[in-house]
Amino acid sequence: MRRLIVAAVAVLTTLVLSPAIAEAHARECATPSIDRYQQWLASGEGTTLPATGSMLVPIHGSAFSPVKGGGGAADGEYAARIAFVGDEWHVAVLWLGNQFEAQVDLTRSAGFWLTYSATDDLWVQLRPASHWSGGAQWATAIPSTRGRLVTRFFSLRPEAWTSVPELGEPAHPYSVARGAARGLVFVGKTANRLDFRGLHVPRYTPPCL
Repeated sequence: MRRLIVAAVAVLTTLVLSPAIAEAHARECATPSIDRYQQWLASGEGTTLPATGSMLVPIHGSAFSPVKGGGGAADGEYAARIAFVGDEWHVAVLWLGNQFEAQVDLTRSAGFWLTYSATDDLWVQLRPASHWSGGAQWATAIPSTRGRLVTRFFSLRPEAWTSVPELGEPAHPYSVARGAARGLVFVGKTANRLDFRGLHVPRYTPPCL
């Protein structure tokens, strides 16, 4: 009887977890990506390395030499790397839907898992399509890892998000940013070396383009 109960629990657990496991292990895209996110971009705002364009590099390649075209590395072998240079505001962008026009509803997601390293503290802003421009955005703090690679969970609950004091209060409610998100925008005012290796948003899988 005990064996039957254990077997039944194992089957039920597999059925419950299978969608989450399938989502977490979704195959990478045909072109360079990290967890199917293809557009990690240096925006040209602030002095950064690279200055503009893709932040994606092969993990075992040169630290800041962006990939060209498609292919060249196996699944899970890309990093998004950028260096913030000097004490000024810097901006790095991730398009959540892999194209600028896309909007993503994150109201069903409790938060996101980010695998990264950072040599100093920074912020990430959740910018909606309707209020994309400008620094007055809803943000949550991303702590320094002192250069160590870590995986941390960041909540999407309203109480976890605020404004960056120097950049101003957002004119739109947080519900707008969460319900029609265009991208995550990483901002910081100090020198920093950032290395992103993974991003998982439960209940959302980005489309490959």
